Amino acid sequence: MPLPLVYHDDYSPPFPDNHRFPMEKFRLLRDHLVDSGLTSDADLLRPELCPVDILALAHDRGYIERYCDGDMSREELRRLGLPWSEALARRTVRAVGGSLLSAELALRHGLACHLAGGTHHAHHDHASGFCIFNDLAVISLYLLESGMAQRVLIFDCDVHQGDGTARILENVPDAITVSLHCEKNFPARKAHSDWDIPLPLHLGDAEYLKVVEEALDYLLPLYQPDIVLYDAGVDVHKDDALGYLQLTDAGLAARDEHVIRRCLRAGIPVVGVIGGGYDKDRHALARRHGILHYSAAKVAREFQLDR
Repeated sequence: MPLPLVYHDDYSPPFPDNHRFPMEKFRLLRDHLVDSGLTSDADLLRPELCPVDILALAHDRGYIERYCDGDMSREELRRLGLPWSEALARRTVRAVGGSLLSAELALRHGLACHLAGGTHHAHHDHASGFCIFNDLAVISLYLLESGMAQRVLIFDCDVHQGDGTARILENVPDAITVSLHCEKNFPARKAHSDWDIPLPLHLGDAEYLKVVEEALDYLLPLYQPDIVLYDAGVDVHKDDALGYLQLTDAGLAARDEHVIRRCLRAGIPVVGVIGGGYDKDRHALARRHGILHYSAAKVAREFQLDR
């Protein structure tokens, strides 16, 4: 089958104009992938809402209920950085379902990509940094508890540290958290991942790719995971508003291709989520996120996964 790509029309609900979070990027990403011919709207796989019992593997039930019912305090919403709406709550639960579906498809086909996901700042009982529920932690715990995987490795290349993921999974030995992030960036108080790889400001393509390659060459043989959850954040790009690194489009493509190719060469299924990306030019941002899906399709053809 073609490369499995997961999306839902709920992903870009009505949102305040000029808000710092680019909520329309998910719809624009879908439009870009369809208009450029990588996929068709009919071929995109639509997820269900993530069941509350699965969300509760990673999150406090009281917090889940409070958010979904719109009973968040002003301080909680300030920490989140997003306004509450019923449509946004539905979108949030649906997107975790999308990452879950993507992981199941990756285990079945070797590779799958989501057109959302990577909400790694969400904590067990509170939101943070535009992240409400932590899809990476939810997926990891679901796969482990269901027996679908015995060991999960999260390879987080978003420019910001995956602090929520690290804290939720800190006592789960078979969920390995790896975070490559800009050292001097959000969050100010870092968590402790299993493997934190802090990067200096203004790092460019060649130096960044060397770190990625060396990390995978060491960690994949060490842990031999059953699946890799790859957070392909594009906020490492030189034009990102919140990044402070200097990757180009070519650097992003090389990173994504290398991660996916290295996992598949080792016989490890990989699921890609888009992670963070911030740019006032929303169409440019959507094309930047689409590099993941084009890279995945290219590597899928190399491994004949689309036959």
